[in-house]
Amino acid sequence: MAEITASMVKELRERTDAPMMECKRALTEAAGDLGKAEEILRVKLGSKASKAASRITAEGVVAIHLSDDGTMGALIEINCETDFVAKNDDFLKLASSCAALVATADPADVAALSALPMGDGTVESTRTALVGKIGENLSIRRFVRMQAKGKLASYVHGGAKIGVLLDCLGGDDQLAKDLAMQIAAGKPKALDASGVAPDLIDSERRIAIEKAREAGKPEAMLEKIAEGSVQKFLNEVTLLGQVFVKAEDGKQTIAQLLKSKAASVAGFVLFVVGEGLAKKSNDFAAEVAAQAAAAQK
Repeated sequence: MAEITASMVKELRERTDAPMMECKRALTEAAGDLGKAEEILRVKLGSKASKAASRITAEGVVAIHLSDDGTMGALIEINCETDFVAKNDDFLKLASSCAALVATADPADVAALSALPMGDGTVESTRTALVGKIGENLSIRRFVRMQAKGKLASYVHGGAKIGVLLDCLGGDDQLAKDLAMQIAAGKPKALDASGVAPDLIDSERRIAIEKAREAGKPEAMLEKIAEGSVQKFLNEVTLLGQVFVKAEDGKQTIAQLLKSKAASVAGFVLFVVGEGLAKKSNDFAAEVAAQAAAAQK
């Protein structure tokens, strides 16, 4: 059996917010497999075990650039170390300038963007100079460039922590704005079920079956129960399946809204600053102890 280390327990706890001993038991049951251990905790503890997955753990901003005719747009995320720097005017200017370069120059990746001209130098030399001026590390994390099939709409929320680019066909500007805000609020993973990773669907099905089995449901009913749970999951994580946040009856889905407006969504991109990144955690007591130990040498 794989050795269950303290670091493994710590990582699972950070992922799930589950109690330490529950994490250790789950890892033992899963023979050290973090993914399986997380599933085990979700079966036992429900949604509590997934709440840490959406926690924003790094600082920075998103920036968006749209062409005047709304047919070309870019969304970029640039990170820094503290929220204080995320509000710095020079940092914000770098983000908006990079977004404009992505839209107009169409770089292949971050390295290509970094090599593009900016001011008296390049994007990279501008970034490096700003690092020296501010005193924090800054990095260009990711970007996307979108060519519209219809017309682009955008939305930035929460101090530039969430950014949305949406390609909408038909409808009007208000509909497009509502859809962009819906994406920022609901954070769908895909437009419809075809865009959801099969392993996520399989995981939801397994979890639903185990929950139903532990609840004492008959074996013959497990697949049907699981299918209902999977469908509920898909409605939550797909834009078309979500309930429209402004629906007067609280029931109208985005798919129904679009049909009523004779409109459709060709695609969208959602960036949440720091999503998937780990923020450095400072242990003050440990730092003091380390400094004291060093002073005695």
